[in-house]
Parts: sequence; structure tokens; C-alpha cells
Amino acid sequence: RDSLRAIIHLDLDAFFCAVEEQRDPALRDKPFAVGGRPEGRGVVSSCSYAARAYGVHSAMPMAQAVRLCPNLIVVRPHFESYRQASRRVMARLRAVAERVEQLSIDEAFLDVSDHPRPAVEVARALQADIWDSLGLPCSLGIASNKLVAKIANDVGKAASQGGASPRALTVVPPGEEAAFLAPLPVEMLWGVGPKTARKLAALGITTIGELARCDDVEMLRRFGQHGFEIVHRARGEDNRPIVTHREAKSVSQEVTFARDVQSEAELLHTLRRQTEQVAARLAKKGLIARTVKIKIRWPDFTTLTRQTTLKSPTAEAQVIARAAEDLFAQVWSRGQPVRLLGVGVSGLEKPPRQLGLWDHNWEKEHRLQQAIAALRERFGEDVLHRGAGVQQQDDLRTGGTPKSSGGR
Repeated sequence: RDSLRAIIHLDLDAFFCAVEEQRDPALRDKPFAVGGRPEGRGVVSSCSYAARAYGVHSAMPMAQAVRLCPNLIVVRPHFESYRQASRRVMARLRAVAERVEQLSIDEAFLDVSDHPRPAVEVARALQADIWDSLGLPCSLGIASNKLVAKIANDVGKAASQGGASPRALTVVPPGEEAAFLAPLPVEMLWGVGPKTARKLAALGITTIGELARCDDVEMLRRFGQHGFEIVHRARGEDNRPIVTHREAKSVSQEVTFARDVQSEAELLHTLRRQTEQVAARLAKKGLIARTVKIKIRWPDFTTLTRQTTLKSPTAEAQVIARAAEDLFAQVWSRGQPVRLLGVGVSGLEKPPRQLGLWDHNWEKEHRLQQAIAALRERFGEDVLHRGAGVQQQDDLRTGGTPKSSGGR
């Protein structure tokens, strides 16, 4: 029962910025944002609390952020530093709780129902340890289920005032879930997006408490199963368990160009480079894929996706590249400018354990991809490329057309 559970939601405060402040202490207390350059199409990945006072927020175009805050310092991201810091934090969480669900690089749930100490003591100790030993601020929400713990943390962080990290700790005692949620806007409830919120507002429902008082059957009639579910969430009900392991459903890589790209040579080079990165990630996870997909966005933001199913699943970069190039040729016309380009694979599965006599080439390719993935993780993405990739780079420098992989 929910009343017997103790769930902690932990969120690192402005995580990328906190790591950047460790890299460069001069950034402390300054308005700065981590992300792409404002003169291109950079987007704010994270921003300091001093920058938020000017209205800057994540996912905002960097050019807009600079207009709001003319003295904004723009810092390029250092993702490997973020990954290392995240691993250290998650290790501390797993030392405290057996059941930890990592949601992202800076967010996780912990189930401390069986911990000998009260949940609030566990949370305080974690918050202090992560700050004292790693120098990273975090906020925590505690409740009897994941839904309320997450919302509690959001409320606690939002209530913090000033230009410093909130380092909030918010507790919702068992049995008080519905009362805690009641005054909050419906948009804070998981599953209520802008479209649903507008429909609810048309019915005079603007708070979670008003939604909780709705009749289940009537909401089922109006909104289907979704309506039934959000009413019960509004009452603070959530029996989802902590998920300690998630199977990957897809692997993808995409890039938004700083300026629209029309060059076939550059677009094909980008496509092949992305397939190498996708193949390396498949190899690292020990997976093969059945479906290849490309994503392309034109300057007017029209976005197209195309996919194809392979004759047999693979993790070979060259096979994925050939399929991606064929899909690209179906939608792109020579000289047509491209804003975004991406490659992905899905239909993931483990490779066969028993390999036949004629599968030795696949096995060699799989081992090669695993070796490439290990080298790139240690030394960076640019540590090595296939021979075809070198030729493509030479072609780009000389203005020629790159030779397609696989002798096509």
C-alpha cells in the first residue's frame, strides 16, 4: 500500500551549471548559460539561477537569452564532465537504496521503504553528502509514491527565492497526498499537457483539487481511459514501482546545423558520421537493430521521417549507412537546404549466441564496433574514423563528392 512506501525524488539543481562552476569558479553568482552560440542556432541547455532572474530558461534559443540578459556569459557544454559527475552521484544513491530508478543524467527516484532510518533523515544525509563531498546542490521530494514525490520536489524548488540553488527538501506525509496536490494547477499533474488543460479549463477545472472531485465515470466518458487515470492521479494515487533497469527501445543521433546546409557532400558526410556513432552505441550495449530511420527538417521547420526494415538485424555501420543514404535520397532534392539531420535505429535485440560458419564477418564487425566504442568513450569522438570517413573529409576539403560506403 502507498501508506507503507517511502519514495524520494532527487533532482540536481542546475546540474550542468553546477559542474561548470567547479570547472571555473569565476562563474559563481554570475548570470551564465550552458549551450550553443547565440550567433548560430544555439539553445540553452541549462542556466544559472542568476540568469533565471532575467527570464532565461532551458530550451530557450540562446539569441533570445542574450537579448533578455545582455551580460549573459555563454559556456559551451562539457558532456563528459557531466557524465562523470552524474555517475558519482548515482553511486551514492545506490549505496543508500537497493531500488534506484535513474530518470536522466541529473534525476532519480529512490525507494527507501525498507531503510532503517526515516525517509527524511535519509534525504537530508544524501543532500549533505552530495554537497559536501561532490560540491553539487540538489533538491529532494519525499512522499508515498513517485507522482507526489516528483511534484513535491517541483513545488519545493519553485518556492525557493533568490539567485542561489534552492537545495529544497519537501515532505508530503502519508495520507496527505490529495490535500497537498489540491491547490496546485492541473498542469503540474503528470499526463495533463496544454491541450488537456484547455479542455479541463472549458469545464471550469483549473486546479488538481477540482479535478480530483470529478466523477470517474463522467471523466471516462469525456476523455476515455486517460480521463479516468488523471482523476485518480489528482487524488494522489500512483502505484508505479521503482524501475531499476530499462531496455533500450531505440538509438539515434541528430544534429541541428548552425546554418542551413545545401551541400550533398556535407550532408552525406554528416549522415555517415552519425551512423558510425549509432553503430558504436549499439556495440557498446551489445545490441543489433532491425529498423533504420532518418529524420530531416527543412528551414520552415517541416520535419520528415522515413524508415526501412533490414533483411536481417545488424550493428554494422556500413549496412546502417547504406539504408540511411537510400532513405535520404528518397526525400532530399539536390540543393535543398537542410536545418536538421538525424539517423536512428530501433527493433533492438541481442545478437545470436551461436554463430554459424558464414557469420564470422558479422562477429568480426561486431567486435570492431565494440573496440571503436571503447576507444571513443576513453579518448573522445574524434579519436578515429573508418577509412571511408577520411576520404569523405578529404573530399569536403577539396570540394569533391564523397565516395559512398560499401563501393556504391
